[in-house]
Amino acid sequence: MRRTSLVAAVAVVVAAVVVPGVAEAAPGGLVWGACPADVTAPGLECSALDVPLDYRKPDGTRIEVAISRLKSANPAARRGVLLTNPGGPGGPGLELPAQLKLLGWPQSVLDTYDVIGFDPRGVGHSAPVTCDLAPAQQRSNVPPYALNPADVAARAEYVKGVAHQCGASRTAWMLPYVTTANTARDMDRIRAALGERKLSYYGVSYGSYLGAVYTTLFPQRSDRIVLDSNTGPGGLDITGSRMFAQGFDDRFPDFAGFAAAHPEYGLGTTPAAVKAKYFDLAARLDAQPNSQGIDGKLFRQVTFGMLYYDATLPYLATAWHALDTGQPIPPPPGGTIPNVENLLSSQLYVVCGDSDWPESVRTYQRNVAIDRFRHPMFGAAAANVWACAYWPAEPVEPPVRIGDRGPSDVLMVQNLRDPATPLTGALRLRQALGDRARLVTADQGGHGTYMFGANSCANNAATAFLTSGVRPARDLACAAEPARQAPAVAAGVLPVRLF
Repeated sequence: MRRTSLVAAVAVVVAAVVVPGVAEAAPGGLVWGACPADVTAPGLECSALDVPLDYRKPDGTRIEVAISRLKSANPAARRGVLLTNPGGPGGPGLELPAQLKLLGWPQSVLDTYDVIGFDPRGVGHSAPVTCDLAPAQQRSNVPPYALNPADVAARAEYVKGVAHQCGASRTAWMLPYVTTANTARDMDRIRAALGERKLSYYGVSYGSYLGAVYTTLFPQRSDRIVLDSNTGPGGLDITGSRMFAQGFDDRFPDFAGFAAAHPEYGLGTTPAAVKAKYFDLAARLDAQPNSQGIDGKLFRQVTFGMLYYDATLPYLATAWHALDTGQPIPPPPGGTIPNVENLLSSQLYVVCGDSDWPESVRTYQRNVAIDRFRHPMFGAAAANVWACAYWPAEPVEPPVRIGDRGPSDVLMVQNLRDPATPLTGALRLRQALGDRARLVTADQGGHGTYMFGANSCANNAATAFLTSGVRPARDLACAAEPARQAPAVAAGVLPVRLF
């Protein structure tokens, strides 16, 4: 990768070795009090903990990590602490414990643990980072669909500018240190500051990778680890990005079936006809964007984003119908995402700091050509170039190699048709963890499994493990269940997405 400015000088002298799990020595207890004014979820108390910016220099520069707690209401049933992460990367986590309660987490789980949330380093109230992204740049880090090699080259020039902005920002001094491995080390500092010998954990989406890294670095300090909607063992690296194409392919039949069953949308009376409509709309919008400036690239990207949840499929069908008939599409549900600049910036800091991405435009042009053939619906987007190709700081250590050394204390839960973290990645992570893990799959679509979906078999398996430590003796496949409203829909709580 190319290096620029002072960050490069810092990165050059960094030894590329894995820092051991050195977070045992915590700087003392925590003082709990009111949460920041923008954290409005009820029942939470907050604190903060100083941690090393660079764990190879524990007495050097320190940053502050913000922490929240939803205390167990039943001290007699309390087992310990359960740290949580909502994914992203870049998702703030202070409100997550209260959101999980709103989501419908069983009282037995809430009694078993003090549920702990935290803003990961670089995010929210934990030394937030920036790339000084202008409003027009605050759409998504997932690249647009590349129609040809020239599109890849144009995207490369664009993300080169984004990478330069990150390297020139006021928080560029943090570039090499906002990584998954360091966030995992922060988690162990939180554990120690809470006075706990071990911690349990629940993480969804990217949070599954964070949990896998934690339990790899600190296997003997892990209690009950639940990984939901799992990335591959490399997290969101170049391989993980390309998996979005497979996730799109896995999930799209659910939408096609929905649209075909609702002829009022006029998208086709069979799933095959709905799929043909996708290619028809994409081609028409490639040739001529609609009156709102929506072209084929944005159409594909919006479709991918709206496949995340069953609750957004009706909106997606409505939007398609509007595009098909020349009408303006309505705004998407959910409103605006708060602090989206920090979310997208910190996402880049983590993804680009975790692993070294190829720099050659030709590599991405080749990948795009291959994946456009293998996955014509979204492959030419998923394989396109990220700002990581031009990141102004080299990774300070190699990626943590997820392995099978340690106690058998991991439960993975996974939907069969997840667009963002597809089954293929979960199976690779399951293989990497070996006998440490059991995998529960649910025959349902969408992003998020435990209490985000309506599969009682998968939900009960996760609840049993968190409350009793009992897991299935072997990997468990949960059959499809009758359609019903998932708790996540009723609560309005959804995992952090990449859009």
